Amino acid sequence: MERNEPCWCGSGKKYKKCHMPIDEKIQLHADRGEIVPSRAILKTPAQIEMIRKSADLNTAVLDEVAKHIRIGMSTAEIDEIVYRFTTEHGGIPAPLNYQGFPKSVCTSLNNEICHGIPDENIMIQNGDIINVDVSTILNGYFSDASRMFKMGNVSERAERLVRVTEECVQRGLAAAKPWGHLGDIADAINTHAQANGYSVVEEIGGHGIGLEFHEDPFVSYVTPKGSEMLLVPGMMFTIEPMINEGSPDFFVDEDNDWTVYTIDDGLSAQIEYMVLVKEDGVEVLTK
Repeated sequence: MERNEPCWCGSGKKYKKCHMPIDEKIQLHADRGEIVPSRAILKTPAQIEMIRKSADLNTAVLDEVAKHIRIGMSTAEIDEIVYRFTTEHGGIPAPLNYQGFPKSVCTSLNNEICHGIPDENIMIQNGDIINVDVSTILNGYFSDASRMFKMGNVSERAERLVRVTEECVQRGLAAAKPWGHLGDIADAINTHAQANGYSVVEEIGGHGIGLEFHEDPFVSYVTPKGSEMLLVPGMMFTIEPMINEGSPDFFVDEDNDWTVYTIDDGLSAQIEYMVLVKEDGVEVLTK
């Protein structure tokens, strides 16, 4: 920010002269009728330091998956990699037994939007796209991120969907500014997805994280610019839009009550970053 520009906080003061306490800044926006975070959502420097360590391990787990994922392996083998690497480094896979989820990681293939359950009978095939969603607890602190993997010779349509999904996340990240709004992120993502002929899943979104697996706020990717919660330094949440080829609608597997599928059997892709709002911008903690 240039030193002669107004402060991001919206006080109207010049940046170098704005020393308004954070509680006063939040109250300023609340008085305008904006949705503001509670103090409980904002992480302290000590908490941020511990969450960073969890995020570093989460990134390392995803890197380990990237080293070993291959055509012909079962998704259960991915689960084994995640469990082994996480526990060997002192962590706990956050999904394991979370509200009854039976595995250590989510593996979602092709028309699965999210929450795919690893299975020894589900084999990765040439041309598949797969989302591997890793979440980690380290010393009681939580982190979360996911990556898309393109396996072998993927179709042009799958290649394009994954590319646009990555672009959506990057545009959402670029729109995230301290003292802006969650809706700014949503608008950037939804606009780009629609411009490319895709839809964004509406009912499933991102979430706060750090002290718990899922915290406030809920992060929508279809709301208007300038809407939703104020972005205040100390907030942590995920940017993880689920981008569908066709309809944004979905159904949940009746047998396992977890796996979410596209309603029209179209492809779906998701990439997840975990971010921290700071005074001077937004930092990616794990991706």
